Amino acid sequence: MTLRPFHLAFPVDDLAAARAFYGGAMGCREGRSSEEWIDFDFYGHQIVAHLAPGQAGDRASNHVDGHGVPVPHFGIVLTMGDWQELADRLRAAGVDFAIEPTIRFKGQPGEQATMFFRDPSGNALEMKAFADDTMLFAT
Repeated sequence: MTLRPFHLAFPVDDLAAARAFYGGAMGCREGRSSEEWIDFDFYGHQIVAHLAPGQAGDRASNHVDGHGVPVPHFGIVLTMGDWQELADRLRAAGVDFAIEPTIRFKGQPGEQATMFFRDPSGNALEMKAFADDTMLFAT
């Protein structure tokens, strides 16, 4: 089976700030846009920032491996090299991490690199990587 691109639409408070964050800090190529939304190429997937002031942001958290994980959140599983490159890029851009880049479940099935941060509207993102991608659904 060939993995198909996913599509995710999410609310933002300010399109200019979303453009600067996703296009600038994260390096996502911009696609179509209007006065109310912007398409971004999120590692080959389509995410769309829709102007909806006051509707963005996480509203809860769950504890995972000792950290309070923001809910809801979205992200992507990168290669370890791409994950480190993005962590370095975000640090250089001054992004404030909700959960600093770290290794979760160390020495256990499903060991993974992870980091959490928020866009300017408060939407939470998790970027992760596995040394062994077969551990993605490990139990």
